[in-house]
Amino acid sequence: MSRNPFEQLLEGRPLLLDGGTGQELVARGTDASTGLWSAQALTDEPERVTAVHRDFIDAGADVITADTYAASRRRLPDPRVFERANRAAGEAAVRARDCSGRDVLIAGSLGPIHGSYRPDRVRPEPELVPLYREQAELLADYVDLFLCETMSTAAEGRAAAHGAASEGKPVWVSWTLADDGSGHLRSGETVDQAVAALEGLGVAAVLVNCAIPEVISAGVAELEACAERPFGAYANGFEAIREGVDDGRSLPESRPDLDPEGYADYVAAWLASGARIVGGCCEIGPAHIAELRRRIDVGWV
Repeated sequence: MSRNPFEQLLEGRPLLLDGGTGQELVARGTDASTGLWSAQALTDEPERVTAVHRDFIDAGADVITADTYAASRRRLPDPRVFERANRAAGEAAVRARDCSGRDVLIAGSLGPIHGSYRPDRVRPEPELVPLYREQAELLADYVDLFLCETMSTAAEGRAAAHGAASEGKPVWVSWTLADDGSGHLRSGETVDQAVAALEGLGVAAVLVNCAIPEVISAGVAELEACAERPFGAYANGFEAIREGVDDGRSLPESRPDLDPEGYADYVAAWLASGARIVGGCCEIGPAHIAELRRRIDVGWV
């Protein structure tokens, strides 16, 4: 039987995430024009979601992330549709894992409720916590942990973690960084401030994601300095995201230099800096994960 991935992390060995499920679905034909982005596939083609998960598992991922980033109550205001979508996402991930024969973890993605990359739209914590708790409750039967990802403010990360913690499963929090080279959150807050805001919540790991690799590298340096728990990173494979973009629409062009080998060079540096959870975000596909798997297996970097 294969090693439980949580054991790898406890031993200080790298844990490999999957890539960007949402953009991979779009690349395979999911209609992104509806405003539902990756959640559209949960209604139209759940078998495609399972296939994407399976391809990431076959590439070597230790963790796959359920297709729930966009399955929020804001995008799916009808409670019945919201529940069906989240359960369908959990079922698709479980099918992929069970068919693979590998002992992989499933992360329940809890994304920004009022828009990605928009710190100006983040609502107060008392308003957000019940929404995150509601989604976590639906996913709890399917997932091994919760990944609160692409958080653009410290308060947003805390609210998501607070809501997810109600289910008693490990919670990871990951913040998106401004693509301006500062290494700060898109709110302008520092990574250290974001980590400090999680005090008392028992968050198991902290990460940075959904920005260009150069900026993610700056964030990793900040995590190395302040994180007293496992930390990690997963970057985008496209150009910098402009300020004020509406998530899922008018995303930047892919970067040709971030092929599997080029992207892996950045990840190698993060691992050398102490990151132990790595993978990919938007535009990072199974081929990238396969290259990371190869490099980790021959020496972690």
